[in-house]
Amino acid sequence: MFITSKAALANGSGGFVIDETVIQEPGDDEVIVKMKAAGLCHTDYDSLKWKKSFVLGHEGAGVIYKTGRSVKGLTVGDRVILNWATPCGQCFQCKAGNEHICEKNSPVVAGNDGYTPGHAHLAGTTWKNKPVERSFNLGTFSEFALVKSSAVVKNHSSKISDEAAAIVGCGVMTGYGSVINAAKVKPGASVVVLGAGGVGLNVIQGARISGAAVIIAVDTNPGRLEMSRQFGATHIIKADRADTGLLQAAEQVKKLTHGRGADYAFECTAVPELGAAPLAMVRNAGVAVQVSGIEQEIKIDMRLFEWDKVYINPLYGQCRPQVDFPKIVSLYDAGSLLLDEMVTRKYALHDLQQAFDDMLQGKNAKGVIVFD
Repeated sequence: MFITSKAALANGSGGFVIDETVIQEPGDDEVIVKMKAAGLCHTDYDSLKWKKSFVLGHEGAGVIYKTGRSVKGLTVGDRVILNWATPCGQCFQCKAGNEHICEKNSPVVAGNDGYTPGHAHLAGTTWKNKPVERSFNLGTFSEFALVKSSAVVKNHSSKISDEAAAIVGCGVMTGYGSVINAAKVKPGASVVVLGAGGVGLNVIQGARISGAAVIIAVDTNPGRLEMSRQFGATHIIKADRADTGLLQAAEQVKKLTHGRGADYAFECTAVPELGAAPLAMVRNAGVAVQVSGIEQEIKIDMRLFEWDKVYINPLYGQCRPQVDFPKIVSLYDAGSLLLDEMVTRKYALHDLQQAFDDMLQGKNAKGVIVFD
């Protein structure tokens, strides 16, 4: 038995198509998820350059449609949130508590551009009668998604919408987790956030939830800066695009932090030239966090490290999906974490190009694809 599923697929030449895929029976440790909503982020757009055909999308929420024979703890109809960094639970890193950098399953750590060649059930999804890969082993821009059972987390909330749940599995987790898990921001601290997009807004929320006293948002987009106040920013700085390394903005940050710089600074712009910018924002012995996943080679003035500054580059907010996702949903249920307010616009699958355009123009905090 198979399922026909409409999906968005990278065409291997920089674009995408909306077409029918076919999903076979799930493998023993797999489930089929009927997608309800899928979040959109810059990685989805960047993945069009991977020069391969695959089902797009790596954020999403839905309901269990079918389970494999060996799957336990999941039943048809369960609401779930998808997670792209699936831990094996057995490797060195998983046993050390670093599930987000699993040596066996993490597609990013494996260095293969977000999908694992040789996936045991790769033939489970086909396009034009040929096996097709799924972005980050998920492929959420599809009416149905075939995934490992370890890639889903049960959603027990009766309050959270599918659209809000859909963005938890990447942008929210990355921002929130970088504050809570990686930097471990302390109550009363001062925090500066470079870039007030989807990830940056969740860094701001994480800082607010941590009890930071001063939260400074820095961006070139006035609309995003105003939005940042809603999520917890106490101060905003409109940056000048001509400000190399944001050194002028750093001086403004110092004025707001007793002349010494912030305790923590988070880079969320994904602009390679700003990879070292958080070092200019923090005080001596402060913590600079590179959140956005810059991987290009950049030059750094080592004087920015003076003195005793710490620079960390966490992946995915050091996510432990079965621990962190329920915490995030609980914070949402309690009214502490804003998610509905972050979903700026909803799109049908056939409007994906418009969703990409709006994202690239900075119109949305988060755009979400919704399915019938």
